[in-house]
Amino acid sequence: METLECIKKRHSCRKFSSMPVDREKINQIVEAGLRAPSAMNGQKAHIAVIANKEKIAALSKLNAKIMGREGTDPFYGAPVVMLVYCEAGPTAVYDGSVCMENLLLAATDLGLGSIWVHRAKEEFDLPEGQELLKSFGIEGDYIGIGHACIGYADVEMSPKEIKTGRVLYIE
Repeated sequence: METLECIKKRHSCRKFSSMPVDREKINQIVEAGLRAPSAMNGQKAHIAVIANKEKIAALSKLNAKIMGREGTDPFYGAPVVMLVYCEAGPTAVYDGSVCMENLLLAATDLGLGSIWVHRAKEEFDLPEGQELLKSFGIEGDYIGIGHACIGYADVEMSPKEIKTGRVLYIE
């Protein structure tokens, strides 16, 4: 897929099929995330690929609690959740955000649905979140950036509308 076509095609998927995602596709998506630009090529973004249903459910439960919507699934049934987190520092949010965008675009390019789900920062800040992350093997001075929920879309994906009046040309 051409880059601009992929960017136009990508938008949030809010209903995933339970079909598992092939490990090769997961690896390609991860590589795209790791190749994201970063401040001074510091490469401080990290990705935890979570494909275990129980671990996804535990993270989803915490995320829903933070959102104030307990009992819902903010990950929309995605079979894979890629938690992006960065080594703490002045460019962590920027470096992690660009990593997230690469993950989402790579998923689109490979025919998968994706959605960026927030509240990873709050997960890293809460004691119960730190315990959950520790059970995943994540410990240290990190900032949670977001969750790239990945899987096969179980809905028709149509192009999103673009709001007008957001560009200013100065010549």
